Amino acid sequence: MKEPIRILLVDDHEVVRIGLRTLLSRYPNLSVVDDAGSASEAIEKALRHKPDVVIMDLRLPEEDGVQAIRTIREKCPQIRILVLTAFSDEELLFEAIAAGASGYILKEINSEKLVEALQAVVRGESLLDPRITERVLKKLKESPLRSESGAFDSLNFQEKRILALIAEGKSNRQIGERLRLSEKTIRNYVSQLLSKLGLHSRTQAAAYAIRHHLEIGFPSSGRS
Repeated sequence: MKEPIRILLVDDHEVVRIGLRTLLSRYPNLSVVDDAGSASEAIEKALRHKPDVVIMDLRLPEEDGVQAIRTIREKCPQIRILVLTAFSDEELLFEAIAAGASGYILKEINSEKLVEALQAVVRGESLLDPRITERVLKKLKESPLRSESGAFDSLNFQEKRILALIAEGKSNRQIGERLRLSEKTIRNYVSQLLSKLGLHSRTQAAAYAIRHHLEIGFPSSGRS
């Protein structure tokens, strides 16, 4: 029998922490080891317990959750951070991912999706809530800004298409179906484009594409 996923809850509202603890206690494969109400307490308890995942809000007393993420990841890089917040602020999203968050989801999420997100980050996957991606993309599409010069020069045409689909929240399987390529081929492309951009995860790649205004919707034909 597998050991349960060990979780630290971080939120400045006690009622939220109690609610999350109660919800997660329904799942035998999950174990809440402690909770924290501030950034400094989060850092101290994360280093003491070394949980598998920290569920982290970003609006915290003393200092924001981004700095707590950065400190925890620097001292214990094996700990995964799943941001759970009520805010879909794109700047906070970019900062949290740059600091080392593995995932960024909204508090509107239901319990099943939250558990799936926890399991995904423990497996080493990274994710963005599709609703966040959709809102940020909508805002950028309404912006007069175009793709930033030079931001994607290192990528070939096919890598840009795949990056655009990552930014839309598509999985490797979905991208493969869209482009009529095998999932293994897509994984190879993703590894290549991450290396070229100096990034470490799909989440960072999605944030990079959004932040630098990668144009979505490439034509179906073209050389790779």
